[in-house]
Amino acid sequence: MSTPEVPQPFPGGEHHPGESVRHTRAKGEPRFPDGPKADPAGSHFERRIRSFQPRRSRVTAGQADALQRLWAKWGLDIDGHFVDLAELFGDDRPVVLEIGFGMGEATAQMAAADPDTGILAVDVHTPGQGNLLNLADRTGLTNVRVANGDAIILLREMLPADSLDGLRVYFPDPWPKKRHHKRRLIQPEFLDLAATRLKPGAIVHCATDWEPYAEQMLEVLTAHPAFENTRADGGFAPRPDFRPLTRFEGQGLDKGHVVNDLLFRRVQHRVRPGNR
Repeated sequence: MSTPEVPQPFPGGEHHPGESVRHTRAKGEPRFPDGPKADPAGSHFERRIRSFQPRRSRVTAGQADALQRLWAKWGLDIDGHFVDLAELFGDDRPVVLEIGFGMGEATAQMAAADPDTGILAVDVHTPGQGNLLNLADRTGLTNVRVANGDAIILLREMLPADSLDGLRVYFPDPWPKKRHHKRRLIQPEFLDLAATRLKPGAIVHCATDWEPYAEQMLEVLTAHPAFENTRADGGFAPRPDFRPLTRFEGQGLDKGHVVNDLLFRRVQHRVRPGNR
């Protein structure tokens, strides 16, 4: 597949905040030499239905600059190699995994409100990665790390058991067509994997404005033996104060969309008879 022209910071000349820039790369030249890799887990290619669709869009000068300056410090390529979270964050703080953070505004707000918790934020959208790094840098956040690639590989191959204190999946692609429902992230197999990496008591927090997907999430999470609903009535939860109301979500609410939150707890590991 040929590599399209992509935006890059232009050496010299003026750029206004938010302005996109164009740079023609030579064949084989990486998009961001010091930033995220284009295909970090290429050697792990597998025939598996993926729940995400990489998007190509313009990167602003500020986002490109953040990717170049900050990736080595706060970025992580999902390449299949083991990750020590204490080393990644520089201490043994609790870590929450967020899958799919968009442009990162809500992630940055949650990180600022809870500086003692690390947020490992995963996405494949390069402008969003750059934007979140830029927000973290501008606001002095030290508890955000941005991961680039497939969250399944991160969970399956790179994180140890019982290493996460929470999992957040906000507004994942609903894949509304019936033939695409198999691409939805929240499935029994995904929960089987996530359960192995979540500590007992860890919270899985999902949110969606697509009601059929919300119903499926509720059904799948309720049926899984490793999780229990934090709601006594077994239903959806009100939006907790720690999840910010994003601009996108507010626009949807103005249009009459219904947003459903789900808060499930990882139950204690069951001990088999005769084992201690």
